[in-house]
Amino acid sequence: MQYVRALWRRKWLIVGVTTVMALVGTLYTLRQPKIYSTSTSLIIDVAAPRVLDTEVKEVMGDERSNYWANKEYYQTQNEVITSRAVASRVVDRLGLQNDAAFLGVEGIKDEEERKKAMASIDAVGLVRSRINVIPSVNSRVVRIAVEDVDPDRAARLANEVAEAYIAENLNLRLKTTEGASAWLEERMSELGARANGSELNLFKFKRGADMLSMSLDKKGGPQQSTAKLAHDTYMSTLIAVRTKIAALQARVDSMRQLRKSASPESEHWAEGLSEASEGSLRDLRTRVLEQRTACVELSGRYLPEHPKMQECQQKLTVLQQELRRSLENLVLGAETDLAAAQANERNLLALVDKAKTEAFQVTEKEIQYEKLQREAENDQRMYEMVLKRFKELEVSGLLRTSNVRVLDAALPNPVPVRPNTRNSVMLFFILGLLGGVAVVLALEFLDASVASRADVEERLGLPFIGAMPPLVPGDGGPVDLYIHRHPRSPAAEMCRAIRTNLLFMSPDKPFRTVVVSSAGPSEGKSTVVINLGMVMAQTGTRVLLMDTDMRRPRLHGAFGLPDDMGVSSLVVGEGSLEGAIKSTDVPNLFVLPCGPLPPNPAELLHTRAFSELLGKLRERFDCILLDSPPLGPVSDALVLSKQTDGILLVLKAGTTHREQAKRAIRSLRDVKAHIIGALLNHVDLKSGRYEGEYGGYNSYGGERDERTAT
Repeated sequence: MQYVRALWRRKWLIVGVTTVMALVGTLYTLRQPKIYSTSTSLIIDVAAPRVLDTEVKEVMGDERSNYWANKEYYQTQNEVITSRAVASRVVDRLGLQNDAAFLGVEGIKDEEERKKAMASIDAVGLVRSRINVIPSVNSRVVRIAVEDVDPDRAARLANEVAEAYIAENLNLRLKTTEGASAWLEERMSELGARANGSELNLFKFKRGADMLSMSLDKKGGPQQSTAKLAHDTYMSTLIAVRTKIAALQARVDSMRQLRKSASPESEHWAEGLSEASEGSLRDLRTRVLEQRTACVELSGRYLPEHPKMQECQQKLTVLQQELRRSLENLVLGAETDLAAAQANERNLLALVDKAKTEAFQVTEKEIQYEKLQREAENDQRMYEMVLKRFKELEVSGLLRTSNVRVLDAALPNPVPVRPNTRNSVMLFFILGLLGGVAVVLALEFLDASVASRADVEERLGLPFIGAMPPLVPGDGGPVDLYIHRHPRSPAAEMCRAIRTNLLFMSPDKPFRTVVVSSAGPSEGKSTVVINLGMVMAQTGTRVLLMDTDMRRPRLHGAFGLPDDMGVSSLVVGEGSLEGAIKSTDVPNLFVLPCGPLPPNPAELLHTRAFSELLGKLRERFDCILLDSPPLGPVSDALVLSKQTDGILLVLKAGTTHREQAKRAIRSLRDVKAHIIGALLNHVDLKSGRYEGEYGGYNSYGGERDERTAT
């Protein structure tokens, strides 16, 4: 409510600020040039249409299925539309650098100065500042809006920006394609040379390794080498020979064993041989057996010395020798076969070792060959891939298709978009209203004076005794006696309220001696003393107004009394108390003037004579109000506060600074003075600030008589 009252109190300031702002806004709006706006609609696809085989892909414009990728793509296109490259195309095609109307220098009459001004203006930046890209939500449509003071030129600019963007977009794609083609061509030359070098290295290796006869299998690799085939053949033969040696060795061993078990002249061991039962050896054994049988038959008829017996024995001996020789030849033949087989085994082992060495060498060459072949194949494959992509880019570079097309061309709009006079005036009106409120609140916030009861009670921590309005009589009489002449006025009622508050603050022990002071000069303390004394005297109380301001006394002048004798005279022992106290036109109200001004007021108030004087006055009057100097400049009030019942602090509303009042209160508390409270003087009852607190006094009726008022 305090801030609401502050706004109401300064309402004319708010009205003034608002009116000034509204007028400024109106004049500003009317002086602004009219701005026209129009737009061109474009459809921007993510990728350009493909008229070739799907294998021929563009360097730019691949399909994007990701939402964030599409969003990033369209944001990039918006930046391209407002780029300097697009704006430069527009300036060049429309010749805007030499258009004085567009540059806003047509008002310059001097041709040279106009040319200088035109040269100093950045036409490209000016075009960019007038372009606004407005994307449509959830669509591929983008509007290019352009603003200008000429509606026709705005339409031309919008359409030209669209065309320039399409051309720049195509140019960017072609530049990228050309750059990629140049890079691919460079790589292609390098890879072609590398592929040729790899083929040549492979050929040189085959020639140096004598691998011309090496054939390739179905997968392109060398077939099994001759060395490896020979090695395998040798190994098979060696196995067969070793098998044969084992058989021959067994045969020879068995023959030797049979021969060893029989006598050397015996041929019966041949019966254990399988060869003895077949061929010539069988016939020879049969002949030996037959001859032996014949000899046995003859031995039955003849004696051993008989010629027939001897002839038969000779034949038998010859046949046996021939049989034994055949058997020996058989054994010798078996042993010869065994030796031949063993010799063959040794030869085969040598051949196997040689074939193995050759096979290892060939395998090593095969590894090197395959490595060179893989390098050659990889280089050839890379070369073919780059060549294919290069050809694709050559074909795609010939295309002039674009992923951007115009949906709606811009048309001149005869209705300006700016300035909107109504909206501008309303805006300035609102700004003025807010500015006025802000000024008022700032003034209220920055107001460091004591201006209300809340300031007294909350910020100063003093009891609030009451308030006094400014006394400005209209009858030409003195201001100090206003309440005496107007006992039914609101000021009189407020003064009576102060009197009542003082009585209620100490009902059991009323204040007999009260010092009235202020934080600074010219705050109305003397006026408060006079009027407060008047309303107290109206209750029948004997009241003495004691002027202790021995620097700038005022009480004698307010009542028109002489000041030749007073407090200072009585303290120094000059004159009498009866002669110094003066009566007034107000019943029960007396005045003790200051008297001659002493050179040392503070020391005079410290004397025992002043204390004795104050004691005598207490015996003769019910209430003594001491008008003292301000607390800020001098210390007289501090001295008086220690000799009285308390001190009443007068603060001028809206003038007394809070810090000044706080310093005065600290000085009083330092001397442990009794501070009765604070009184606000010069309170404007017509101000909104005090309407809620003291507005009732303004409606006080005049039907009450003076006795009721008292």
